Amino acid sequence: MRWWSVANFVSNAGTWMQLTVQNLLVLQITGSAAATGLSMSVQAAPALLMSVLGGAAVDRWPRKLTAAVSQALLAVIAFTTATLVALDRLDMTTLMVLAAVTGMVATVDNPACALLGNDLVPAEDVPSAIGVGALVFNAGRLAGAALAGVTVGFLGTAAAYFANGFSFLFVTAVIPFLRPAAGAVRQAAAGRAAQRPRSGMSVREGLAFFARRPRLLALAGVTGISAVFGRNYGLTLAVLVTGPLAGGAAAFGTVSTVLAAGGIVGAVLGARLRRPSVRLVGALAATGALLQVAAGLSPSLAMLLVLVLPMAVVESVSDTAGTAVLQTDPPAHLRGRVLGVWGSIGTVWSLGGPPALGLLMELAGPRGALITGGAIIALSLASGHLLHRRRVTTPVALTKDAAPQQALQTAA
Repeated sequence: MRWWSVANFVSNAGTWMQLTVQNLLVLQITGSAAATGLSMSVQAAPALLMSVLGGAAVDRWPRKLTAAVSQALLAVIAFTTATLVALDRLDMTTLMVLAAVTGMVATVDNPACALLGNDLVPAEDVPSAIGVGALVFNAGRLAGAALAGVTVGFLGTAAAYFANGFSFLFVTAVIPFLRPAAGAVRQAAAGRAAQRPRSGMSVREGLAFFARRPRLLALAGVTGISAVFGRNYGLTLAVLVTGPLAGGAAAFGTVSTVLAAGGIVGAVLGARLRRPSVRLVGALAATGALLQVAAGLSPSLAMLLVLVLPMAVVESVSDTAGTAVLQTDPPAHLRGRVLGVWGSIGTVWSLGGPPALGLLMELAGPRGALITGGAIIALSLASGHLLHRRRVTTPVALTKDAAPQQALQTAA
């Protein structure tokens, strides 16, 4: 698990280096901010349709082999892009194609690597392992964003892509040496999985399980409404700081740093969760919504900074708890497909959330968007909680006159 965490840190740092540089590269090629957003959408779009297929592949194929092959393919794509940049042969069409191919490979790589990490710890420690993964992700994000500027400044744009390619190769080299922990989920389910015919491991089975599982549907609802009307703090707080609070780029940089620090603190706290639940995710989402409302009412940058830290902590713990529920609730042989379904749903939020929030800011302003969005989240979660509590179970009495089988049939 330590080796896997180190490998993920290196890979995340390389990925965020590339993402940071890619946005600058698109701007250099086209001079258009819209094209930059389009390149990000092209890379995310394959997950909308292909995540369910990628999840099915993860359930069907050996997990270590799947993760190693997908990481190697991502390395090839990064090296190809780096070579084209170094030779000054990269145009916008080629970049879009490479971004789309990266997105397709990621539909297999993301669930494979997520579940491979869970195989390295005993089943009862999976929520903690997910929290460690969130901590590594946030640390890699900070390191990658910082290294991107240094790398481009001294070595050029192509160097960032080469560095990302080597980071994928490092993960590929580590994977063969990983060994499942005693009592891991994958080991516990190995016997049952061996008896299950691979022809029955269909995409439809994962979709049916997700659709019939109230916990997962509730988690999707909580996460979806939070993703659309909140959480996009990089957008809402940027407009708030540079607009009504009359701050500049440096002020927003301070806010971003506090958000990143809060994410790391939240990941540490999330790693201590032992029994995460949808109720906990909902409570944290409601708390974050109320903090968002308070942030919208902030009279000064200092007050906003006081609120930003707990906002980031709550968001990070909520994400960790939700991921733990998602990865531990389904049976082991279905987890890849459930993660695939979740990937498709999450892509809808990631593609539709920012435009919806941008429209809300156009209509209500940055303060109004934060306040209205937070209120919508809090009221929706409160309504859902009240509806859930009103669901009652009607007991069926077994009378002496009625046969037990007849009474049970009536109950059914």
